[in-house]
Amino acid sequence: MMTIVAFGIVSLLADIVYEGARSVIGPYLLTLGATAGVVGVVAGAGEFAGYALRSVTGFVADRTRAYWTLTIAGYALTVIAVPLLGLVGRVDLALALVVAERLGKAVRSPARDALLADAAEPLGMGWGFGLHEALDQTGAVTGPILLAAILAAKQNDYRFAFLVLAIPGALTLIALLVARRQMPAGPHASPSNGAGSRRLGNDTARRYLVFVFFAAIGFAPFPLIAFHLSDRHIVGDPQIPLMFALAMAVDALAALISGKFYDRRGLRVLIVMPFFTMLALFSFTSTPWVGWAAMVAWGASMGVQESTMRAAVATLSPSTRRATAYGIFNTSYGIALLAGGATLGFLYERSLAVMVAFAIAVQIAAFLVLRPIVTTGEPPG
Repeated sequence: MMTIVAFGIVSLLADIVYEGARSVIGPYLLTLGATAGVVGVVAGAGEFAGYALRSVTGFVADRTRAYWTLTIAGYALTVIAVPLLGLVGRVDLALALVVAERLGKAVRSPARDALLADAAEPLGMGWGFGLHEALDQTGAVTGPILLAAILAAKQNDYRFAFLVLAIPGALTLIALLVARRQMPAGPHASPSNGAGSRRLGNDTARRYLVFVFFAAIGFAPFPLIAFHLSDRHIVGDPQIPLMFALAMAVDALAALISGKFYDRRGLRVLIVMPFFTMLALFSFTSTPWVGWAAMVAWGASMGVQESTMRAAVATLSPSTRRATAYGIFNTSYGIALLAGGATLGFLYERSLAVMVAFAIAVQIAAFLVLRPIVTTGEPPG
């Protein structure tokens, strides 16, 4: 339990940094002259860098067992890249730093999640990952609120806002060194534990990866949503990070609830995710209160993705190969986010209705792929 809480505090501080930045990157790119298509590509490319390379870093983590080295290096890259956004004034440089921040996540995530899975096993994978996500999202709420306050006080001075994030960035690294003392060793081999004895190569795991791909490709990235809300003057720019903060608060609650249900009901709990994702499409509205309501659905979908989807990987893989398994999972997820971000941004520029129709269609496909698993699957052991 203490290891999960320690990692949660690290993630809380790190989320103040990169989720704070994420909440305003869309309007910031708009001030630099970016189009919706560029915002979609930037969001997708950043997510691709953050996920697709994890198959490599996950394999390296399991092969070298340098779990802590990769975790610390990844966090360091992220908390350095974000404040540097305050020093650039060009779209291409901003894109490079967004990708660098995501690369930091690619370096650390498989190793960190393997450490987390090892710590969560006695508690239940769903609850362990849900608790970590809830602490993580506390930072994801705090960061956007902090950015909103700075933008309101400094008249939309995005550069100053990014530079302020260097403070929680430094605290992240300090907290990480403290967390390392809580769990000096890496994941260890453990006996079969029911669902945990399965492998990513079996039919259930392959179908699960297909589900992940479809679910992610139709999930609208927040920078594109923020672009829409800002460009069409649906809400004021200082309100956008507050909307993101609301979504992150819902994310935290959804992570705890879905994690607990996952430990009882297994993959069945994931059936709600495509429906939340489709409801989140109402964020592309012309009515402010509808946009706020849609953020609840967007946050709920994200909460399930960031907790229960990750817990499922741990129960579909052996303990000594979890970093590799997380790498495979996240590569599929990252490719889908890149394709989805670029496609949704492209379609948005041509027809909002077509973009929404595409997103709905792929979520229906995700549901159909998952359905055979949830009707026959069993709860984790």
